[in-house]
Amino acid sequence: MRLTWIHPEDLIGHELRQARQDGRDPSAVEERWHAAGGHDAPPLAGASPEPAPPALRRLAEELLDELAAQPSPLAADEPTDIDAIVAACPDWPHTPIAAPGPDLHDRVLGAWTGRAAGCVLGKPVEKIPRAGIRAIAEATGTWPVRGWFTARGLPDDVARRWPWNRRSAPTSLAENIDGTPEDDDLNFPMLALAMLERHGPDFTTGDVAQAWLDELPAGRIFTAERVALRNLLLGLVPPDTATHRNPFREWIGAQIRTDVYGWTNPGDPGRAARLAHRDAVLSHTANGVYGAMFAAALAAASLTAAGPEEALAAALRVVPPNSRLAAAVRHAAETARTEPDFERVLDALYERHGDLHWVHSVNNAAAVAAALVHGAGDFTSSITAVVTAGWDTDSDGATVGGTVGALIGAPAIPTYWTTPLRNRIASTLTGFDDITFDALTTRTLALVPESGR
Repeated sequence: MRLTWIHPEDLIGHELRQARQDGRDPSAVEERWHAAGGHDAPPLAGASPEPAPPALRRLAEELLDELAAQPSPLAADEPTDIDAIVAACPDWPHTPIAAPGPDLHDRVLGAWTGRAAGCVLGKPVEKIPRAGIRAIAEATGTWPVRGWFTARGLPDDVARRWPWNRRSAPTSLAENIDGTPEDDDLNFPMLALAMLERHGPDFTTGDVAQAWLDELPAGRIFTAERVALRNLLLGLVPPDTATHRNPFREWIGAQIRTDVYGWTNPGDPGRAARLAHRDAVLSHTANGVYGAMFAAALAAASLTAAGPEEALAAALRVVPPNSRLAAAVRHAAETARTEPDFERVLDALYERHGDLHWVHSVNNAAAVAAALVHGAGDFTSSITAVVTAGWDTDSDGATVGGTVGALIGAPAIPTYWTTPLRNRIASTLTGFDDITFDALTTRTLALVPESGR
């Protein structure tokens, strides 16, 4: 058996790529690795077919540590420490930017429901590239995408070339959706909810770690989260859990975990971002942490904002402006404002970010921003746009769905998207299986500070 996202010989290729992205020069390390017979990073599965010989594995561990010791020239513009992040943000929102209105219940319900709908839309095409998603939709007569994906009428040759996500398709195609299936993009927000109920807003990164150890099977988490869990079991403590032999520390994992910190702090993106930071540093650094803070601030602002542009502007206030993630979000939003053809918007995003892994934080944050601007508050247009981008389809669908759902409120989400979900989510988390969106909304609202109600 080959475990994914864990073996040193599989991590080293990703770390070499990470080094180039953050300005380090890994050429000498790369030469030594290839000269010894090492391979590049596995593109999708996260594991090479065969284990490395013991000597090659030891070399991979040595080289991972050597690369980690190289300072990044981008570190000054991309700090991980929360005080340094706040200092780098000239417009950091130190106080609430708006007060929620009497529609807060409907907007929180819309956030949970919209997140679930966007997630389920993206599930069957996760890992399928943009071209494959279009080929599937065209072959089934559903391009441009405006609804759930379907296998009905899909020619065998297209199905063979672009196979559905095998774990997700049985519960997320139009013909078989019956309630919201389990997904890490929903489990993590529910786990954050339970942690806030147990510890309150003063929770620590250690509390997050304990919640993971209590509730998350290693096989249900991936990339940076799986590495951080391994590091916990090795006896490391945060923030070392995020940095020790973890080439995925700037990928999207933390970005999918933090919406609840925003929903429990409506109109207060700064406070939401601080809570998200505490969660994110268990497994991520720099842009990986910014993705989490951006998502939390976006969630907080979406409960009070009049539209997606206002929410995006608020979310950018918590991201260091000279960081790669901030630049990507600004570029994506501006491109979507000036180009009405979303396929051309995506062309521009792929030209800029095409070298990033499909679950990196930077390209996916860009896709979220572009879809929100393009969709202009229309639920269907927004979630279908981001899913057709073809990177982390279910995660981005969830973020965009939760944002627009919060902006417009649950009653305004078309019933086409809500009826098949049956007002319930499947989960292996203790106390959450078959929980309703109504119950999640009630529990979320109970955590909103009195000043925010």
